[in-house]
Amino acid sequence: MAKHGKKYVEAAKLIDSEATYEALEAIELVKKAATAKFDETVEVAVRLGVDSRKQDQAVRGVVVLPNGTGKTKRVLVFAKGEKAKEAEAAGADYVGDSDMINKIQQGWFDFDVCVATPDMMAEVGKLGRILGGKGLMPNPKAGTVTFDVSKAVAEIKAGKIEYRLDRAGQILAPIGKVSFDAEKLAENLKTLIDALNRAKPASAKGVYLKNIAISSTMGPGARVNVASYR
Repeated sequence: MAKHGKKYVEAAKLIDSEATYEALEAIELVKKAATAKFDETVEVAVRLGVDSRKQDQAVRGVVVLPNGTGKTKRVLVFAKGEKAKEAEAAGADYVGDSDMINKIQQGWFDFDVCVATPDMMAEVGKLGRILGGKGLMPNPKAGTVTFDVSKAVAEIKAGKIEYRLDRAGQILAPIGKVSFDAEKLAENLKTLIDALNRAKPASAKGVYLKNIAISSTMGPGARVNVASYR
């Protein structure tokens, strides 16, 4: 068992680890229990009743959080000509084609999300091993392979996040910062859970939403009443 520091132990006393709370109360407790000197991210862990080993039960998608994540993501767009100009006008941080591919091959990674137009994917595919290993490869399912680059950039800047089932059958995602109002965090949480409910695989059997817990980066977690989201 990992040993926790004095601050964490004190903060953990605020939250009953056996109890489940309504979302707003859980969020208020997590905010109170966040004692780090920086603005911690509020994260949610959702356990789903699906088999992560089965391809037809892989839950994955994107959702735009109405109140953003509190982090402005640096966006790189692989595009040429008019689409490159469109990406720049939409506020992309970096735009290019073979020049950017060369930079990445040389170890440059000053970006958080990649978007590519479909005609660039043959070239971008050369970076498969490098970008794939970091979870940065553009993907049509995530809306990051598209000719509508201005929409893709705008959504990412507005707070679009990608969610993906891990091997343990969980979805882990950020829903904002500790400095956010509790109501705004609750709204972001509901938006994410609604998206997960819509993404329920047809082949999933039994209880789908099993467990929801929220925590701050350095703080203890609080379990949320799942019934209110079913």
